[in-house]
Amino acid sequence: MSVPAALLFDVDGTLADTERDGHRVAFNQAFQDAGLDWHWSDARYGELLAVSGGKERIRCYMDRYHSGFRPPMPLDAFIAALHQSKNRHYAALLETGRIPLRPGVRRLLAEARAAGIPLLIVTTTSPENVLSLLEYCVEPGSAGWFEVIAAGDVVPAKKPAPDIYHYALAQGGLAAAECLALEDSENGLRAARAAGVPTVVTVSHYTQEQDFSGALLVVDHLGEPEQPFHIRSGAVHGATWVDLDLLRRLHPGSRAAGG
Repeated sequence: MSVPAALLFDVDGTLADTERDGHRVAFNQAFQDAGLDWHWSDARYGELLAVSGGKERIRCYMDRYHSGFRPPMPLDAFIAALHQSKNRHYAALLETGRIPLRPGVRRLLAEARAAGIPLLIVTTTSPENVLSLLEYCVEPGSAGWFEVIAAGDVVPAKKPAPDIYHYALAQGGLAAAECLALEDSENGLRAARAAGVPTVVTVSHYTQEQDFSGALLVVDHLGEPEQPFHIRSGAVHGATWVDLDLLRRLHPGSRAAGG
């Protein structure tokens, strides 16, 4: 089989730089709606991103900074309600069109589809957020481009645990070593590698200083013909943007076969 046999995409920070001006803003709007004086600054949100998952992030914040807070309902229900409110605000932000796809994402998706390479989503964000991003930032109906959308609480342990990758690979009937993942964070890279999936990293706003040891390639974005990427680590074989040809060259299966 030619490699990569499938492309597995993270969402937040990988398809679009959604964290600072999307999720963070939506969290703050949800806090305000709930009558809370909580506010996540750019720096605070960067700190909290070490925790994967929105509900988990709220819980971590409460434990660290508001341990004496007593919610007006059971804690799990309170966190779930805040998170649902945040997701509604996030979808509204996406609908404005102010959060574009990252450079090269639309092009690489189109190349993979034209070549018949399966596309999968592998993310800790909620299914609703994934569908909103695809609908408003890619194009209406683009969720149908993906054979598997593995998202949210479909597995109990979130990245850096490999569970979400194991789930997606099983759903797609795919061998990990034949696929390729695209991630933007250390947690994502660790999850993919623990599942045995070779990985390319495009660093994002909050992940500039993270450890990407073991990635096939680390660049600032996928690049375009008129907007070349900048290399953090890895060999690019003369390329200035990430396309299927470069991914094939990078993939360990191609190199092992002498490709």
